[in-house]
Amino acid sequence: MQQRWFILSVLIVITILLYLLAPVLSPFVAGALLAYISDPIADRLEAKGMGRTPSVIVVFTSLALVLVGALLLLIPQLSHQIQIVAQRIPVVIELVNNELIPLIEANLGLSIAKPDLAKITAVLAQHWQSTGSIATALISSITQSGLAIAAWLANLVLIPVVTFYLLRDWDKMVANIAELLPRNLEPKVSIWAKECDFVLGAFMKGQLVVMLVLGVIYAIGLALLGVDLALLLGLIAGLASIVPYLGVIIGILSSSVAAYVQFQDPTILIGVAAVFIVGQLLEGMVLTPKLVGDQIGLHPVAVIFAIMAGGQLFGFIGVLLALPVAAIIRVLLSHLHSGYKQSSLYHHAVDQDEPSV
Repeated sequence: MQQRWFILSVLIVITILLYLLAPVLSPFVAGALLAYISDPIADRLEAKGMGRTPSVIVVFTSLALVLVGALLLLIPQLSHQIQIVAQRIPVVIELVNNELIPLIEANLGLSIAKPDLAKITAVLAQHWQSTGSIATALISSITQSGLAIAAWLANLVLIPVVTFYLLRDWDKMVANIAELLPRNLEPKVSIWAKECDFVLGAFMKGQLVVMLVLGVIYAIGLALLGVDLALLLGLIAGLASIVPYLGVIIGILSSSVAAYVQFQDPTILIGVAAVFIVGQLLEGMVLTPKLVGDQIGLHPVAVIFAIMAGGQLFGFIGVLLALPVAAIIRVLLSHLHSGYKQSSLYHHAVDQDEPSV
């Protein structure tokens, strides 16, 4: 009993500290996630005879080059496409006023207030005249909130530092944590930890790849159709794919609007639908079975709730940790369920319900 109270006290203290320190944990959580994902690669290089530090340097350098290269390629294109979106907002509003709202009113008998195109256009024009571009807006925000931007940059620089040192000492830290566990609990906790590691590996190393591949498929498909916002739309749909079915819903709606505004031809919507149907077929039949499998077992509603609850409780840190923590909770709940079904509490309840003879 004393041991249980001690463990409960430690868990409560850790939870309180995480809640209080949430604003400064972002670089450490991001670094820990990157280190966790990269550790198996470093372990394989180490198993082939390379030292731990050289292995970590190779993995870290490769990861940094990939991330920097992706940012250098994506940021200019995304910046240009965001400007195109802002310029086309008045066109979208005009289509809503002249086509969509009259269609809804005619078929459903509703009276809908139309957006004021003149006011929205004036606000957008004023905004773009004052800022000029995304770069100008960024410079303006830096001058107005230099301290916040400096803190953000410091966190950004801290992420690779934290990732490197955590990755170098990852195996030692895991061994030290196992050594601190009470000896009578260590075998059971080790089994739970291995199952959690398996589930997290299936999610983080599988689902992230699925999101990336889907984003590329959507972007390439939309680009082949000639949609000039293909990269931005593919990126949004790929990121939203972390929640089952949300990616395809957001992607097909936003892509349909963008394609129709650009081409003013309803037949383009058939091509947009085909792109997302192909992506969903590949995800259901190839990507998810091969890369993720059925090991996570998180219901779509549970995924949505986990992300919203994490964001509400811990902000951005909560969003980062929501699904990994939910996967761990699922593993622990499965063991709790098994223990309950085998306990005297469950069998006693069953016996009480049985009629006496």
